[in-house]
Amino acid sequence: MTLISIITPSYNQADFLEQTILSVLEQKNAQFEYLIVDGASTDGSVGIIEKHAASLAWYISEADSGQACAINKGFARAGGEIIAWLNSDDYYLPNTLSTIANLFDQHPEVGIIYGDVLSVDGAGNPINIQHFQPYTLDDLMAFKIISQPAVFMRRSLLEKVGYLDNDYHFLLDHHLWLRIAQLTPMLYTSQTLAAARYHDDAKNIAHAEEFGAEAFKILAWMKTQPNLAPRLAKNESKILAGAHHLDAFYLVEAGKMRAGLAAYWRSFLHNPKTALKSWKRILYAFLSLFGLARVREVYLNLRKKNLLREA
Repeated sequence: MTLISIITPSYNQADFLEQTILSVLEQKNAQFEYLIVDGASTDGSVGIIEKHAASLAWYISEADSGQACAINKGFARAGGEIIAWLNSDDYYLPNTLSTIANLFDQHPEVGIIYGDVLSVDGAGNPINIQHFQPYTLDDLMAFKIISQPAVFMRRSLLEKVGYLDNDYHFLLDHHLWLRIAQLTPMLYTSQTLAAARYHDDAKNIAHAEEFGAEAFKILAWMKTQPNLAPRLAKNESKILAGAHHLDAFYLVEAGKMRAGLAAYWRSFLHNPKTALKSWKRILYAFLSLFGLARVREVYLNLRKKNLLREA
């Protein structure tokens, strides 16, 4: 049976860590090892980790230089043929690892498999399901994002391209997918594999404006890559539109409506189709500027209704 290595980087998220750990340890019908890399937490996280120590392949708690550093420590220790990381505020759904093991066995030609992700709030209440599509390298270059908690990769390819780049803190995962996708096809499954938690301390809320900055840092990096630079030159307008669109998404998600609308406008100027696919979010952001207090409530209720219909 294929061994899957799961790594959790942890730092001061004791409120969510137990659920994260149990979501891995309670997986059925899969062979896996679980590694936790804690950054010297001071909020009780270490006690939670130690409670489950007998079920872990390895864990450590020591100061590090950030998320990429922590995950890379886990990569270096992991022994599985398939590898992934699960942040300490996210969690897997039941049977995720057995599903992934079967898909990799059935598709030896692919190096990355990813699925859909349930979004939940800080209290664990469902918000919506993030649905994706079968993406290519060109799609990733245009900043079509796949959700990291539901991404799994072959260790052999990770070793070829190298680990996470410590210079990235917000789109470190997307940078890695771009490197791997140059070597292998990706496979999308429409199954919901994991839950991503959105709360006030999450990076996508607390540091929303940083995501756009890193998108343009990745754009500059792509111009230096022999395999990517020609593709970028051919599709530059679409790729620039995608970078601005990603920037806009995170700004609006964090409630920075004016800045988000400006980013959507820049996306529209490069490629109208890219921007207009988010017309509902653009309308939501625009109405919010006028202090319509119920706009967000209505918007979130609509998303929850869609979630219930899908369930």
